[in-house]
Amino acid sequence: MKSVKASETASITTHIVLPNDTNTLGNLMGGQLLNWMDIASAISAQRHCRRVVVTASVNHVSFDKPVKLGDIVTIKAKVSRAFTSSMEVFMTVYVENPATGEQTLCNEAIYTFVAVDQIGRAIQVPQLLPETDEEKDRYEGALRRKQLSLILAGRMNPQDATELKAIFQ
Repeated sequence: MKSVKASETASITTHIVLPNDTNTLGNLMGGQLLNWMDIASAISAQRHCRRVVVTASVNHVSFDKPVKLGDIVTIKAKVSRAFTSSMEVFMTVYVENPATGEQTLCNEAIYTFVAVDQIGRAIQVPQLLPETDEEKDRYEGALRRKQLSLILAGRMNPQDATELKAIFQ
């Protein structure tokens, strides 16, 4: 199976925050942003494996700054690591003031997807080739995040988490 460059998995989506997307304070609802991120990251995962993908988990989401009515939201997603059948996708969310054009990082998120066949069974995905320093850092961190998730889910013994243990030794 051919490896895929991380840059080939990039997905960028842009939205304008409309009244139906906001809460009573005029801020973008978190659930709407989660939906937009799910779509952007699914496109990235699908570009990696060229197969149908399903969301396996929302591993990390931070809501650092409110996004206001009328703001422009840009979501940048890229696969950070591929495992046997799953892929971790890292996203950055930028908010743009439409009057000034100023863009500010407002959120980050990590989602995990699994590639599936026609009847929904997990299938193998290609390996990822990180190229930039940032891609390499995210690639290395993905294994530690996966091991931590497996430990917390009770599916891995902490003594077997070699990447996590290496941090503390």
